[in-house]
Amino acid sequence: MCLYLIASVLIHLLTVESHELYGDIHKPGEFESLSLTRERQQHLCQREVPAVFFQVKKDEVIRGNGSTIFYHRIEQCCNGYRKDLRTGHCVPDCSMTSPDNCRNGFCRGPGHCECFDEFVKNERGACIHTCPIACQNGRCYLNGTCSCHHGYALDQETRSYCRPYCSKACGTHEECVAPGKCDCSMGYHRTSDLGCQPVCTPDCGYGKCVGPNQCECFGGFTKRHQRNVCEAECYLNCENGYCETRYKCQCREGYRYDLNTTSCLPECVDNCGHGNGLCIAPGVCRCFEGYELKGNSCEPKCEESCGSHGQCLEPNICGCGPGHQHCLRGHCDGNGKCLCPNGQYHFIDQCLRSEHILEQLVSSERRKHFNYQLSYEFNALVGRLFNLS
Repeated sequence: MCLYLIASVLIHLLTVESHELYGDIHKPGEFESLSLTRERQQHLCQREVPAVFFQVKKDEVIRGNGSTIFYHRIEQCCNGYRKDLRTGHCVPDCSMTSPDNCRNGFCRGPGHCECFDEFVKNERGACIHTCPIACQNGRCYLNGTCSCHHGYALDQETRSYCRPYCSKACGTHEECVAPGKCDCSMGYHRTSDLGCQPVCTPDCGYGKCVGPNQCECFGGFTKRHQRNVCEAECYLNCENGYCETRYKCQCREGYRYDLNTTSCLPECVDNCGHGNGLCIAPGVCRCFEGYELKGNSCEPKCEESCGSHGQCLEPNICGCGPGHQHCLRGHCDGNGKCLCPNGQYHFIDQCLRSEHILEQLVSSERRKHFNYQLSYEFNALVGRLFNLS
């Protein structure tokens, strides 16, 4: 009988450890009622974001579909919900109260994690195994009881796992994190003068942080819908900042005020390489098509090497010699001239096959391009030798 019980426990242990359990998993082909569909749509919120963040090509003009042409209106999950990557639905988010987002449990609502049977919530909010499978910081006996390791004691509420034991009581907003060691509770940080104080991210602006991400506004200041910062009533969007007055937005560090969006947009060194990319977060660039990130700057990318005597000036365009003569689809030789692949000829600014040259001249759109390039090539080759002023 004893051997049979041990074998059963081992089989259960192997089965559980090899299959992670999540509360938001649904059966394939599961039928969703109309009422459930409407319920999920209730958790979908509209938000306006600067239209410039949708730009992918240099010199591309982006017009938004929001309240002004400078904003795009998008749909996203409301606060407290996240998008399920498999279904695309908005489901409750427990990541703020559970370190593994309610693994081995059901996330019933924002921050509300309900553990499966045979699991219990530990001091960090994670759903953990109980005896006879496992006992946190202890070991299980066959009768289903948990025996704690040295320096640990049974949790007084559940008596199903072991917590670190501190002989001296911990201070305000502190908890015992290791045998004999106290530290700030989750959502708090230690200060030199006031001990453990709550953390609000971002800061509260014209208010004080009274609990983890809980702001209490000073008199005369308020919080907008879906925002946790205290500010003056104003007519500006002031994202990534807070309003000091009706017409003044104070940007947070790493952001600058943008007149078009009346919000604070992130700042990057050298504007991501003189406008060759988009600053999407303080100090973080996303390069436009045809450019690549080198250090903190977006530089043009040439698929073929320009050679040791050339320089990549624009996407797939090499500049040869001191005048940077354009050499599209070719590379620069030792004399600073554009060298084309076999069977192609250098025509104004690029390498072309002979049968394609006439096609380029017939197109009115291409003629405008070549008129501009002829002026550039003249200056690159001989124009710089003349003083026309």
